[in-house]
Amino acid sequence: MAGHSKFKNIMHRKGAQDKKRSNLFSKLSREITVAAKMGMPDPDMNPRLRLAVNAAKAQSMPKDNIQRAIDKASANDGENYEEVRYEGYGPGGSAIIVEALTDNRNRTASNIRTIFSKNGGNLGTEGSVAHGFERKGMIEYPASAGDEETVLEAAIEAGADDVESSEDSHVIWTGMEALHEVAGALEKTLGEASETKLAWKPNLTTELDESAAGTLLKLVDALDDDDDVQTVWGNYDISDEVMEKLG
Repeated sequence: MAGHSKFKNIMHRKGAQDKKRSNLFSKLSREITVAAKMGMPDPDMNPRLRLAVNAAKAQSMPKDNIQRAIDKASANDGENYEEVRYEGYGPGGSAIIVEALTDNRNRTASNIRTIFSKNGGNLGTEGSVAHGFERKGMIEYPASAGDEETVLEAAIEAGADDVESSEDSHVIWTGMEALHEVAGALEKTLGEASETKLAWKPNLTTELDESAAGTLLKLVDALDDDDDVQTVWGNYDISDEVMEKLG
């Protein structure tokens, strides 16, 4: 089990998404629809759908919107999305993984390549940076869920692999296959998590100075603005001092 973490700097910035709730709801709806198409339309019987629904609830997405997205999976609407992953390099030698759902691979690839090139990055080939990350289950709780020791004990009892606590939150890591089991056990002791999902956890992080960090955050925001992009992960580490200077 680990101590404090700067994982908030490594995952995509939620604040930017929260300012564009229409775009965010559209992405959440797409993930719900795809998850429902790939399995049962019942969240209790479909782990991926359950994750998608929980993510939507965490963002205060209305129940009617969630149900419409589920119903859309069985409708003959002609929309067929596929999962694609893009890997590339950002400013300061940082590594970036972009997860997307698209109905047009050529369009999405072109858009992602342009975003990288215009914002100090370089799109790589599949596998170019993924080797520096580990696919893990991630469960996040707000700091109010309990102190570090309380959350650590709950995580150990639930069978989690690691806990990283900060002033804002507790990030609990599990193996991919154990995510749902651990999340269910934690819910009984800590309540409902603010986020439960599969994540790309970097093995090592790259610290960025003010110049590189400013360009990197513009790259992440531009990727996040693309309709097809679902999640952006990176191995960058930005100090609190640099973040304050960047505003």
